[in-house]
Amino acid sequence: MTTAYIAKNISEVRQQIHNHCAQYQRNATNVTLLAVSKTKPAALLRAAYDTGQRDFGENYLQESLDKQKELSDLAIIWHFIGPIQSNKTRAIAENFQWVHSVDRLKIARRLSEQRPEDMPPLNICLQVNISREESKSGVAPETLPELAKEIAALPNLTLRGLMAIPAPAETLAEQRKPLAELQKALTALQKDYPQLDTLSMGMSGDLEAAIAEGSTMVRIGTAIFGARDYAPTI
Repeated sequence: MTTAYIAKNISEVRQQIHNHCAQYQRNATNVTLLAVSKTKPAALLRAAYDTGQRDFGENYLQESLDKQKELSDLAIIWHFIGPIQSNKTRAIAENFQWVHSVDRLKIARRLSEQRPEDMPPLNICLQVNISREESKSGVAPETLPELAKEIAALPNLTLRGLMAIPAPAETLAEQRKPLAELQKALTALQKDYPQLDTLSMGMSGDLEAAIAEGSTMVRIGTAIFGARDYAPTI
């Protein structure tokens, strides 16, 4: 896989974002492309960086830490987007700028306590189980206000918004329904927390729906880097 291949893919994804934003009367500069690079080698991240890509999302902590060391010469903005175990919070707090997958106060407290004082506050998105799937992580929509209140009060964290991974849907209209619910939930929270500015939603399969419903950060992996290698990792 060549740098030219990565550059072509990123260009095509950015064009899709631009086209959908134009279709739904949105400013494309308000939508951040988060390149989901889990299972991909550091060389491919470097190739993406060379095209101007700066935000990268990782699911697996140790894999990401290894890449961070290898790419320490680059000004990458690292986003942790995977499930968070309590024994991993210190490393996440010390090595990432964003965490999208917070759904428990316990985890948020640990991230706040373990965030180095000489680093800026850690940007936090609350993961919402917007489709109410038993197999999915995330806070129930009705408990969002209480959790947001508790997390917004923690030092060393900045509550930025919401993240969701809705259940797969076949049609655009079906895809838009849960995403519209997430947008509505963010709007409700913004009354008390005007600093909330992030809707982390939308992947390759529901990119149009996400942009239509106000996503500010889309998480794209396969369309940039190709199919993923799901060999065992941590």
